[in-house]
Amino acid sequence: MTLTHAEKILIVGGGQAAAQACASLRQYGYSGQLSLIGDEAVLPYQRPPLSKAYMKGELSQDRLSFKPEAWYQAQNIDCHLSMRVTRINRAERTIETRDGTHHPYDALILATGSRPRPLPLPGGDLPGLYDLRTLSDVDGLRPQMKAGQKLVIIGAGYIGLEAAAIAMTLELDVTVLEMAPRVLARVTSPMISRFFEAEHKARGVDIRTGVQVTGIRAENGVARAVCLSDGTDMPADIILAGIGILPNTELAEQAGLSCSNGILTDRDARTSDPRIYAAGDCAARPLIHYGRTGRLESVHNAIEQGKLAAAAIMGQKRPAEDCPWFWSDQYDLKLQIAGLSADYDQYVLRGCIETRKFAVFYLRAGQLIAVDAINSPAEFLMTKRLIISGARLAPEALSDTSRTMKEIAATAI
Repeated sequence: MTLTHAEKILIVGGGQAAAQACASLRQYGYSGQLSLIGDEAVLPYQRPPLSKAYMKGELSQDRLSFKPEAWYQAQNIDCHLSMRVTRINRAERTIETRDGTHHPYDALILATGSRPRPLPLPGGDLPGLYDLRTLSDVDGLRPQMKAGQKLVIIGAGYIGLEAAAIAMTLELDVTVLEMAPRVLARVTSPMISRFFEAEHKARGVDIRTGVQVTGIRAENGVARAVCLSDGTDMPADIILAGIGILPNTELAEQAGLSCSNGILTDRDARTSDPRIYAAGDCAARPLIHYGRTGRLESVHNAIEQGKLAAAAIMGQKRPAEDCPWFWSDQYDLKLQIAGLSADYDQYVLRGCIETRKFAVFYLRAGQLIAVDAINSPAEFLMTKRLIISGARLAPEALSDTSRTMKEIAATAI
């Protein structure tokens, strides 16, 4: 079902996917009424720099925005900010906002994103316990990031370790607490975990793995200590929780759309209702290079699904589907990830870990499925192409640093 004659398209959300959908719809020639409804007070902006350059004060707020206000005006896009959508009425093709207003649509794109997973513990909602998801989160946290302050971070995923790296450069006293036996346990291999843990410890971060947080203790109504299962209390001036995110699927579920760890979509970002699309963190999509459905939390995914939804609505050819990719900046290390390494049965190291410039390739049944590239952009870029082509490579070829990645790729079968 194409919706090329849609007179009114609504986009619910204010992140990367929403901004991309707006841009792509206009690029594809959509000239009808286009409205974006976001619950934050600012226009769509980049989130990855929040735990990197913006937290450090190296990037101004205006440089976070995807497009300036003048662009939305020039493109005749109505932006409704600080407005929360509370209900979708599929029968009448309207959405309802918190103030009771009903907005009709011919096509609807849900780009509702995600939210931090709350700490399900006593004191988990205390003032002084910070998340790191929105601009306002970081604006509240940044003035506290002063030399000598004691920062305790709960969670050693990308967000937690990126925040730790920034805090160390600002000369805070940093402790990272992780329930799993290693850092980055949910996203990478033990080798990469050991490397990043060693890097942080060498710079003075106190990393404690295999610990269980049982609560947050307050002083004068403000979070001031993290309580552990062994009876230890860890005093803190600042407590930051980074234990993952949850997709914002409540609107879709209320409307009866199919959901399973995200709003289920087809390859064109179309939901179980042919007039409703979903894109970004909130959506679970076919991962065509891996033969399964999954939800991706990445810039790449948000951009790609925004384009896919716009193309499908406008009856255009489906844009190319890249393999998943991600990145993380910590100190002077750039980790670039291509593909999904879950269920690998073999890994191959290329380069020398001690040089802090190397790559770890992951294979399953001989097929290349992912790479973690540390300060190694050539390995990252070539692996993206090889995953898309379904390449099989000999492990000894991948580890041979005497040959370029281009030469190695030529041996793929």
